[in-house]
Amino acid sequence: MITRRTFCASALAVSAVGPAGVAHAEEKRAVCYNCVRDWADWKGQLEALQKTTGIVMPTDNRNSGEALASMIAERTNPVADTVYFGGDFAIRAKEAGVIAPYKSKYWDEVPDGLKDPDGYWTALHTGSICFFVNKDALGKTPIPRSWADLTKPEYSGLIGYYDIPTSALGYVTALAMNSALGGTLENYEPALKYLKELQRNKPLLPRNTSYQRVISGEIPILVEYDSSAYRAKYREKAPIEVVIPAEGTVTVPYVITLVKNAPHADLGKQMIDFTLSDEGQRLWAGAFMRPVREKTMTPEIASRFLPASEYARSKPLNLQSIFAARDRFKTFVEQYQKDMG
Repeated sequence: MITRRTFCASALAVSAVGPAGVAHAEEKRAVCYNCVRDWADWKGQLEALQKTTGIVMPTDNRNSGEALASMIAERTNPVADTVYFGGDFAIRAKEAGVIAPYKSKYWDEVPDGLKDPDGYWTALHTGSICFFVNKDALGKTPIPRSWADLTKPEYSGLIGYYDIPTSALGYVTALAMNSALGGTLENYEPALKYLKELQRNKPLLPRNTSYQRVISGEIPILVEYDSSAYRAKYREKAPIEVVIPAEGTVTVPYVITLVKNAPHADLGKQMIDFTLSDEGQRLWAGAFMRPVREKTMTPEIASRFLPASEYARSKPLNLQSIFAARDRFKTFVEQYQKDMG
């Protein structure tokens, strides 16, 4: 039987020696955790990376929590070279000692609030939590315009939000709910009260990206980043509406890190540089993520976003502040799990 390991070894041997027996460079392969195919158009980003640099990186279905858990388990023998994180998971990874500093060639162009001072992580783009709504799947049910709307009986069975204890997006969703309803990083009572009310509508709780489930109508309303909703609307031509909730929401950076003792650290650094380059940043903007190097966003793409007056209700989150209040969030999650049974 040919095992996966045997096959990979054979493939490398073929790549190292040409048909005439002349050796040439092995294919440049590296690994990025949490680079999910359908999230933020990582598929397109990694295809462009390969075309531009020759580096082959597969997509990966871990979420931020799962990626960090894998890195900790593999700390003595790392598998990944880079990791993409949401929320404060990069700061947790720094504390756990599983990432290494790297200041990309675009370091000076990234705003100070969007990078670790010592170079352990750099934001690639930001996104705002919104309602990703499939209008056709709702039928005659009105499009929800507020967090309060989601608790109404007519939305029973129509709502999804990401698993709060394990997903960075679930984590940020909880922060968005709490902030919009008057909570703080030290007080999660508004979110707890709201989530109890929301349970009456039997929400779905996916752990990983559910982009296609909204497009198909399986989940008519998903609490998601605006980028996914815009991509479905403009690229998939799906019947999507993007809603910034009336009470408010939050805007969060997503970041890239280099793994400590990465097996292909040089390739990892090249990958980080590419994602922050003009081409990489334009790709994020094209996937409706706001690039950290804002000058790379074209007027055409900018015109597809909701007006600035809508985004005025979205508060930027500071990763260091979130991390500093992590113990309080942990207590919130424990109470949430207890309340949800």
